[in-house]
Order: sequence, then structure tokens, then C-alpha cells
Amino acid sequence: MTFSLGAGFRHSTYGPKSDPGPEYWLGVAKQMSAKFPGSHPETIWIVGELADKGTRLSFPGQPTDPLIQHTATDLNEEVFKIFDLNGVKVWLQVEPGHADVKKLLYEVITHYIHHPCISGVGVDVEWHQSSDPDHGVPVDDATASAWLALARKFNSNYRLFLKHWLPEKMPPHLREGLFFIDDGQGFSSLDGMLADFRTWANAFNPAPVGFQVGYPGDHKWWGKFDDPPAEIGSALLKSFPNTAGLFWVDFSVLEVFPPSNA
Repeated sequence: MTFSLGAGFRHSTYGPKSDPGPEYWLGVAKQMSAKFPGSHPETIWIVGELADKGTRLSFPGQPTDPLIQHTATDLNEEVFKIFDLNGVKVWLQVEPGHADVKKLLYEVITHYIHHPCISGVGVDVEWHQSSDPDHGVPVDDATASAWLALARKFNSNYRLFLKHWLPEKMPPHLREGLFFIDDGQGFSSLDGMLADFRTWANAFNPAPVGFQVGYPGDHKWWGKFDDPPAEIGSALLKSFPNTAGLFWVDFSVLEVFPPSNA
């Protein structure tokens, strides 16, 4: 399989302690990508966050499903306009809870399809048919294929990412069009992270895999690095040739990419 490396960050409204604004996020994407020659800036942008038993989408919409809420204003439009102009690739992610994933993907794609920055959609399987991240329902081949097919009705180049830290939560056979992202955390060291991520990378090889890194729970060791994103990312690329995505999480992004430097 051929794929290009995307490097950037994961964004949510609940991750960072403050939101410095669209130009800041563009700066983070560019800085992260610059650490890995040949990569392009890329972000996982969460547009559907867990809310009660369902999801709250971060843009206005019609209240047709009690499990799908909306915000009063669009929280993403301005930053996506900037990403369009600067070559930043965007994954639209949802945390479904018990909401219907196909309904969610339909809404987010129809709302943002006019943005050329959008490269696909993603589902955090921790929250698939569950309000508890430890009890997300595994995604089978047929379900993943249906989600991917829905996205590609809008754009034949769209792809689907699925996120978890346990390979057994992923489709057992389907690989074409999928991107597998590991969001594991709580490691004792970089070597511990690599040992754990190796299982993930090998489980899907040669399909593309990505990794979310920079969790506060791992700060005890990555906080000692001179350049945490570069050192962790380089180790992942050296260890796992099918790495296609490196994403610094927004829980620590303001520390690692200070707003004055972004």
C-alpha cells in the first residue's frame, strides 16, 4: 500500500485549556510537519464529542434524533478555511456513544464537504455503542465497509480511520481504505510505548497506521526530551514502516507548542 506521512495534532474542544485560535492551530500543524521531512500537515479534528449517551456535533443542525445534539454556532468553519489555503489535511472524527454512526458521518460530511482540506472521516471505537471507553463495541468488516462506502458516495478519495488501542476492536479482514490509529497511553518509557505500539503496527501491516502521542500520563518521560514530538515521532517511523500519521494530542499541545511560537 502507498501512503504519505501526515504529521500534526489531534483537536477537541475539551483537550486544551484554552483555544488560541485558527492561526495557532495552523502553526502547530506546520511546526509538527516540519519535524518530519517529506510529510504534510494533518490533523484529527473532533467534530462530534460524546454527550450523555450520544454525540454533540460542533455545528448547528436540525434536532431530528435525541442522541444527536448540535452547537448553536459552527466551531470549525473558520479554521477549516485557513487549512484549505495552507494544505492541511483534516480528518473529521466522531465519538458516537449510542448514536447512529452513519447518521453522524452523513451530517459531518454534508456540512463540511465544501472544504478541500477534508481527507476523510474517523470513528473513535472507544465510544462505539458505549458511554464507557473500556466497553466500545468492536467494529466488524461489514460495518466498517458500510461506513467507508457512505463516505465515498460523497468523495471517492475519502478514507475512514478507526481508533482504539486494542487491535481486536478493529475489523478482522477489511484493510482497503482504512487507517488504523492507536491512542494508547500510560507507558513507563519510550521503549514501553514502542513495545506496545509494535503489536498495533504489526497487526495491520502493510495497511497504514497512526499514533496519538503526548498524553499527560506519559509526561514523566517525554517531558525530559529536548524535542518530544520529534524524538517520539522519529522512533515510531524507524520502528514501524507502515506509520502514516503522527498526532500530538491537544491535552499537552499548549506546553509543547507555546502559542507565542506557533
